[in-house]
Amino acid sequence: MLVSQILKSKPGEGVFTVKPGTTVAQVAAVLSERRFGAVIVSADGKIALGIVSERDIVRELGKRGSVCLSEPVDNIMTTKLVTATREESTDSVLQKMTDGRFRHMPVVEGQEMVGIISIGDVVKARLMELAAEKDALEGMIKGF
Repeated sequence: MLVSQILKSKPGEGVFTVKPGTTVAQVAAVLSERRFGAVIVSADGKIALGIVSERDIVRELGKRGSVCLSEPVDNIMTTKLVTATREESTDSVLQKMTDGRFRHMPVVEGQEMVGIISIGDVVKARLMELAAEKDALEGMIKGF
């Protein structure tokens, strides 16, 4: 399965972003309110400057305490983004996520974001693909 197929199955909201300079507390509130695991940091809503996840916030709270909540998200976001394209396979994306030990990945076309996928999205797609293969094999065995 391709990333483009995963994006088609997601709600058509586009990519939700926060601007650089947004406080860590504001980002935590957005993640909680919208039930997101991560959010992209972007000045224009198109070009990703970084990504910040719930894990990033918890890790920083554990290191420095609540003082980090008043600081800009720019201080804790990951800036070396690993991205996917619409044409990539789920296997390729899963490998990148596993190797990098992260769970959210922006999908880009050129430099511009066209979506974001989570490991949950990819696993769900892969399970659907495996179920379809199983059904096809069972059909072949039973002569359907």
